[in-house]
Amino acid sequence: MDRAEAKRLQKPARARHLFLARLTAVLIGGMFLDGYILGIIGPVTGTLTEDLGLSPLEEGLTAAAALLGILFGSPLGGYLGDKFGRKPLFMADMALFVVASALQFVVDSPVQLILVRFLMGVAIGTEYSVGWPLMSEFAPAHLRGRLLGVTLIAWYTGFMAAFLVGYLLTEFTGMDWRVILGTSTVIAVILLIARIGLPESPRWLWNVGRREEALGVARRFLESGDMADVEHEDVKPGTFGMLFSRQYWRATLFTSMFWFCGVAPYFAIATFADSVLRSYGLGGGLAGGVGLSAVALAGAITTALLIDKAGRRILTVPPQWLCTVILAAIGLWAGAPPVVVLVLFLVFSYFNTMYNTLTGVYPGEVFPTEIRGIGTGFAAAVSRVGAGMGTFLLPYSMTTLGTGPSMLIAAGVALVGAALSQWLAPETKGKSLTETAAVLTH
Repeated sequence: MDRAEAKRLQKPARARHLFLARLTAVLIGGMFLDGYILGIIGPVTGTLTEDLGLSPLEEGLTAAAALLGILFGSPLGGYLGDKFGRKPLFMADMALFVVASALQFVVDSPVQLILVRFLMGVAIGTEYSVGWPLMSEFAPAHLRGRLLGVTLIAWYTGFMAAFLVGYLLTEFTGMDWRVILGTSTVIAVILLIARIGLPESPRWLWNVGRREEALGVARRFLESGDMADVEHEDVKPGTFGMLFSRQYWRATLFTSMFWFCGVAPYFAIATFADSVLRSYGLGGGLAGGVGLSAVALAGAITTALLIDKAGRRILTVPPQWLCTVILAAIGLWAGAPPVVVLVLFLVFSYFNTMYNTLTGVYPGEVFPTEIRGIGTGFAAAVSRVGAGMGTFLLPYSMTTLGTGPSMLIAAGVALVGAALSQWLAPETKGKSLTETAAVLTH
C-alpha cells in the first residue's frame, strides 16, 4: 500500500474518532450536569430552609423534586426519542435545562423552587433516555461499555463537585443560595452550544425506514462491523406495551428494578451524608460528604476500566451481595466504633457505585432500537421512584425509627437487587447491539 492510499484510508478513521470523542464529551458534560444539580441541593438545604421557612415536608419535596421530574421526564423523553429521533430530543432537553436552571436565580417561594427543580428533573430524565441510547448506537462494541461507563464517572464527579462548591460557597462566602444553585446554568449553556450539529442515530433512521440517510451516517461515523449490524436490524415501530410483552418483560424487569435497588440506598445516604454520619458520632460536613462521593467516583472509574475486559456480570452481581452485607452490619451493630462505621460506609459507597455504573450500560444494550429510548426511560423512571423514596423518607425514618432500622431497610432493598441480578443479569461484553438485545428474550 502506498502512502497516498494509506492517507486516504486514515481520513475516515480519524473522522470517526473525532466524532466519537465529541459525542462522548457532550454526554460526559450532560451527566456531570445531572450529578451537579442533584448534589448541589444538599449543602444549601440548611440556608434555603431558613430563608424560605420550609416545613419538613417542603424540605423533603425540595430535595426530591428533581428526582420526581426524572420520574416523568424519562419515559416521556424515551417515547419522544423513539418516535421523533434522538437528535431533536438531545437538543431540547438541554434547552429546557438552561431555562429551568436560570430560573433558580429568581425563585422566592417554596412552591417556585420545587417547580423549577421539577423541570430540571424532566430535562435530566430526557437526557438519560436519549443520551445513553445515542451513545450505545454509535459506540463500537469493544468500547461501548467503557464509553457508557465514563458517563457515570462524570455523574459522580458532578455530584462530588456540587457538594464541594456548595459547601465552600456557603461556608466561606455567604453567597446567596439562589446563586449557588444557579451555577449550573453556565454548564448548561456551554453544552447546548456544543451539541449543535450532531448527527441522528443511524439505527433510529434505519428503523423508521430512512435507509439511505442511515447508511450515509453509518458510513461516516460507524466502524464496518457496526455498520453491517445496522442493516440486520428489523424495521418495526415500537410501543410502550412491548416493554411488558412475553419477549421483553425480563429486560424491563431487570433494568428497572436493578436500577431501583442500586440508587435508593445511595441517594438516601449520599444526599444526607452529613446527618447520617453525625448520627454515628462522626464529623460530617465537607470531609464526610466529599469523602463518600470521592470513594464513589473511584468505584465508577474502576468499573469503566474493567467493564470491557472483565465483563458486565462480574461487576454487577458480587458487589450487590457485598453491599447488602455491609448495610446489614451497620444496621445490626449498634455499638460499633465510629471509625468502623465510617470504613463500612466508604466500602459500601465504592462497591455500590461499581454496580450502579452498569445502570447506564445495560438499558442501552438489552432493549432493541425500536424501544431502546422508552425502555431506558422507563427504567430510569422506576429508579427515580427508589431514589425519591430514599431521599424523601430517610429523614423521617432516621427520626422515627432510628439509624439502625433505617440501615436495615436499605439492606433489604439491596438484597432484592442482588437476588434479581443473580437471576437475570446478562453478559453482553463484546456483542453487537443486535446480539445484546436478544440476551434476555425467550
